[in-house]
Amino acid sequence: MATPTSLPATFVAGNVLTAAQMNDLRGAFRILQVASTTKTDQFSTTSTSFVDATGLSVSITPTAATSKVFVIVTGLTRVSAANQAIRMNLVRDSTDIAQSTGGSSLNQTIYIGGAVNARNYTATLLDSPATTSATTYKLQVASTGGGATVYLNETTATVGAISTITVMEVSA
Repeated sequence: MATPTSLPATFVAGNVLTAAQMNDLRGAFRILQVASTTKTDQFSTTSTSFVDATGLSVSITPTAATSKVFVIVTGLTRVSAANQAIRMNLVRDSTDIAQSTGGSSLNQTIYIGGAVNARNYTATLLDSPATTSATTYKLQVASTGGGATVYLNETTATVGAISTITVMEVSA
């Protein structure tokens, strides 16, 4: 992919881009492909170790090793016991790339504070897989303990929701 290296550092009124500069812009920083999975059924676990959230994985094969992959995970979760929480882990193949610590601070990556009622979650990450091989991104979840069950896609025992994981290859 072309990169906008021939562009001026700053633009001022009256600047006109050359054809070469315009061509540089055409290939730079574009979304090259998108893949997405939607999970409509419910998932639950009492495990305090990370387990795969069944149905929340998606694969993408980057076209260049210099490409980035923008990952977006959204959904709804709830915990069966007050003062407990769900921990989440975003994985590229077998590598943890964003894992919550389960600490008391809500600024932890993909951390959901404990409460019996449902909470929406969204996690975004710009990853650099540095490969042109098929790459799988998946969500893992764990309970913080206390006998709590953590649920994905469940607001109550009878009402469900959906979760999605979307990946976009971004040219370098």
